[in-house]
Amino acid sequence: MKDTLGVLLAGGAGERLFPLTRERAKPAVPFAGQYRIIDITLSNCINSDLRRVYIMTQYKALSLNRHIREGWGPVVANELGEFIEILPPMQRVNKSWYQGTADAVYQNIYSIGSEEPKYVLILSGDHIYKMDYGKMLEQHEASGAACTIATLAVDPDEVAGFGVVEVSRNGEVTGFEEKPKSTKVRSPFNPDKVDASMGIYLFNTDVLIPELIADAEIEGSKHDFGHNILPKLLGRYKVSAYNFVDENRQEALYWRDVGTLDAYYEANLDICSVAPIFNLYDREWPMRTRPTQYPPAKFVFGEMGRTGMAVNSVVSPGCVISGSAVRQSVLSQDVRVNSYSDVDSSVIFQHVVVGRHCKIRRAIIDRDVEVPDGTVIGYDAKADKERYFVTPSGLTVVTRDGSLYENPVSQEFLQTM
Repeated sequence: MKDTLGVLLAGGAGERLFPLTRERAKPAVPFAGQYRIIDITLSNCINSDLRRVYIMTQYKALSLNRHIREGWGPVVANELGEFIEILPPMQRVNKSWYQGTADAVYQNIYSIGSEEPKYVLILSGDHIYKMDYGKMLEQHEASGAACTIATLAVDPDEVAGFGVVEVSRNGEVTGFEEKPKSTKVRSPFNPDKVDASMGIYLFNTDVLIPELIADAEIEGSKHDFGHNILPKLLGRYKVSAYNFVDENRQEALYWRDVGTLDAYYEANLDICSVAPIFNLYDREWPMRTRPTQYPPAKFVFGEMGRTGMAVNSVVSPGCVISGSAVRQSVLSQDVRVNSYSDVDSSVIFQHVVVGRHCKIRRAIIDRDVEVPDGTVIGYDAKADKERYFVTPSGLTVVTRDGSLYENPVSQEFLQTM
């Protein structure tokens, strides 16, 4: 991996995670109590011994930049040429922000070229999975391909959100279509499945750079890897598919796009189960994050009807469960749940205070929210819609200023979530 440069795309606006992305970038959204979404991909990089990584940020990136600087800078050894470095839009080659995934990389050609990597690994910062990128590199070198696409077998009715990869029996890519509504393409290895792109691409640098330059000069291009770069490689270069090898070590492969509120919520609650599908406790594949200095979690009071307890839940450092009950929920750092309250099947971000006699169910509560005494959330959908953001499935999202904001996402779009 010493000849490989990682380029992690973390600049998406994350509209489908609104309002959680109203003030933060999607990769900076908390996950599983003490992590951020981007920590999962960065942990994969370190566990794969990939120690030169550029992170391309764009929208609302303050908290993301701080998290990376304070949490991930110390992980690598700068004196050995290692780095995890943020690259915001610098308008080095034009006067625009990033216009697409390929344009984001193109605008940083100078930075990439200065490292002189033999290979460039393109990654996304908003998926939950475990993958050894070194295994992908081994296959890439052995196949003699100019580009290798990581693929995942999905059901045909799930292809709308993926790039569909047509693969021959020898693993060579013969066709590529970005996010079709449906497809007749099937995997040669499983006729009931479709080989879908994971948004992970490994390029020979001497192929990637000329392709990015050529695409930048095409008027009307979306400047996107899936729509433009990959289809144009076919027939001109050898492109291979790498079938996802899951380091999660479970019977079923685990890869999640947490791009919608419901998908994000379900992925968090999976962590609470007795045997979670995504294992955070695997010492052979550790998940890292920015260290924070909080005291241990504390549970107080043991009176009848006023017992501090948490069952099937993730409770982070700094939390105080004071004479209240927490069930099947994720509590981030520094959360206080006061007496006689009940929190069920919810995800609560940092520095939240839940008052006394509150009832909260199927909710996501953003950071720094103070829930007043006696508040009821998740039991009356009509009342919740008057005060909070509620998804079509009935999941309630509570922010610091409640519903006093304009939702930039159309109601028509929400119905597709």
